[in-house]
Amino acid sequence: MSSNTQSLTQSTLAQASLSSIDFVEYQGLARILHHCLIRYPEADFIQGLKECDVAGSWPEFGGREQNRTGRQLLGDFLEQWSTDVEAAEFEKAVITLKLDYGQLFFGPGEPTAVPHGSVYLCEEQLINDRTTVELMDFYRAHGVELQLDYKQPMDHIGLFFAVLDQTFGRLQTETDNQALLRFTQVLLQQHLLPWAFRCCELAVEHARTDFYRGIALLTSDFLAQLQQDFQIVALDKRLYR
Repeated sequence: MSSNTQSLTQSTLAQASLSSIDFVEYQGLARILHHCLIRYPEADFIQGLKECDVAGSWPEFGGREQNRTGRQLLGDFLEQWSTDVEAAEFEKAVITLKLDYGQLFFGPGEPTAVPHGSVYLCEEQLINDRTTVELMDFYRAHGVELQLDYKQPMDHIGLFFAVLDQTFGRLQTETDNQALLRFTQVLLQQHLLPWAFRCCELAVEHARTDFYRGIALLTSDFLAQLQQDFQIVALDKRLYR
């Protein structure tokens, strides 16, 4: 098969797969995961997830076990979440959730599920290492800009979902944009999927609340669905944790 024919075939297959995607829904999921992973949780945000029945409305996708368990854990957590309790009890619940986020993704000390790609992909296990620079160059070449609340490494898993939020928003009306499709495939294949499943695995292992255990499972499942939808195989890179 010639390279041109192969390229055309891959494009046709990709278009057939993408035609079944509800990019409005995908954008909403990416936005939720961005907010869950990028910063410490706030009570109003958790309450909003409950009122919107996020767990109940989360798509089942291919019916994978991590999807079922993730929706169950998140749903159980949100069902028990209530503002109609004594102030001291509610404050304790919020602090417990914040402490869980901190030990997983922020600190103090080394997080148990470091959210930065370079820590997994580079032997020195440092943030802002070589792969972070490669990602920044990739974004610069494609005109990607993000408004950050504070300066942080661009390969934070939560920021990837901010970029996917923007991308899915465009794909709602630009489903035949081959350049945008290719950008998404490369972003996933080369920069996110090689390490993100490991980050989610560590988050599931070390989470102390059903909220973050559920979110980690749903994140991993969503990434698996994107891998299937965009018909890509993640680059096989050595992971250092």
